[in-house]
Amino acid sequence: MSGFLIIYKRQSGEYQIVEYDGEDGHRAALNQRLALESEGELTEMEFEIAALSSDSLESIKKTHSRYFHGKEVQFIALQ
Repeated sequence: MSGFLIIYKRQSGEYQIVEYDGEDGHRAALNQRLALESEGELTEMEFEIAALSSDSLESIKKTHSRYFHGKEVQFIALQ
């Protein structure tokens, strides 16, 4: 199942999304979230970091639609 990492800026609604494909995609997304949180750069009150698992991005956009009302941007470079 694919994993999705979402970095969401609460104030502006801007977001960055990264998809991790493959059988361990959900683990890769979670590990990246934990790494970002431990670095502390994006854990300020204005950012929310979520790691989600789903069969598709379209499903994530339906179930977690609040993350997708703003503009997609790139806050940081991720693999």
